[in-house]
Amino acid sequence: MTDLSLGRHVHSTDFPHQSPTAQYNNTMGAEILIEQLHKFYGSVQVLTDLNLHIQPGEFLAIVGRSGCGKSTLLRLIADLEQPSYGSIQFKSARHIREGITSDDIRVMFQDPRLLPWRNIQQNVQLGLANTQHAEAANLLEKVGLQAKADLWPSQLSGGQRQRVALARALSHRPRILLLDEPLGALDALTRLEMQNLIEQLWLEQGFTAILVTHDVSEAVQLADRIILLDQGRIAQQFQVSLARPRQKSVQFATLEQQVLSAVLATE
Repeated sequence: MTDLSLGRHVHSTDFPHQSPTAQYNNTMGAEILIEQLHKFYGSVQVLTDLNLHIQPGEFLAIVGRSGCGKSTLLRLIADLEQPSYGSIQFKSARHIREGITSDDIRVMFQDPRLLPWRNIQQNVQLGLANTQHAEAANLLEKVGLQAKADLWPSQLSGGQRQRVALARALSHRPRILLLDEPLGALDALTRLEMQNLIEQLWLEQGFTAILVTHDVSEAVQLADRIILLDQGRIAQQFQVSLARPRQKSVQFATLEQQVLSAVLATE
């Protein structure tokens, strides 16, 4: 199952047992199994013997200091880079077709990366067949921008542009959504609104979500589970059992402090 002689992505149907405690909204999410993952850039080792099992429909947050390997791990899952050793395996939770294709994985970056020469509707429809344009319009409505469909990206605020980026990512109905600090540049109020929107659409669509963030509060707000990376390894994992929608509470603050203390204790 694992090939340590060559870093690769594997589309597999032979997975280990599912955790009996995992109860995720897995109507369309993909299961991900990462085994003995290593990543080198020249002589610099960024990820070391990393093993991680992500359940279909799970919302996973990855935290850690800058340079610990968070974004590298996300890029490897997205197949934007290749592992040096180890494997990343996928299993579909919806049986429309076997395996994972590029259309099944979408990435949201801190920069919304909209095409300035296309209007909002055209940006959301990018890469879609004509028969899927109704889905794009539906998602623009869900993110509250249907009335701005004919505007250009330069005419929107930063938060609105990220809403467009979210609609564009989800218009393809991905099984996996990778979020690489997409809210990092937003003001506090807009950030909270985007967190609520991402959670709402995740609950509706059931995709597997993986969030990289420096904001521990954001991780506790959104995730089912939080992993802490330290020097390319998983140092700790935190299960988040708080009911949704989440409100600030003693339990929330306690977990937030536990995760923050763990991050600060890393090198």
